[in-house]
Amino acid sequence: MKIDIDLLTYEELIDLNHRVVERLKFLDHLLAHQEMLRLRIGQRVTFTPTGRQPITGIVAKYNRKTVTIVTEDGQRWRVAPEFVSPADEKATHTGNVFQIRNDESSK
Repeated sequence: MKIDIDLLTYEELIDLNHRVVERLKFLDHLLAHQEMLRLRIGQRVTFTPTGRQPITGIVAKYNRKTVTIVTEDGQRWRVAPEFVSPADEKATHTGNVFQIRNDESSK
């Protein structure tokens, strides 16, 4: 379906703009959800922050648009799932076990 926007009124253009923006938000949300399905809680993953060395950690939580990753030294990172990839288990496994602190229980 083609729309000749030259024939639309100002109000119709505003309405069309709102619909396009909502559709793009929906598609972004769908893509993030599909990317998140590749990951599972407890999975060892790696990502590379801008200007830093790759970081390896464990997926601890799904957020709306990101996943929370906890590193072995206890740092928490919220990373968009498209920037996360499964870590090479053989190369990164250290055998360490660490506890994930629940922020709610510390209050």
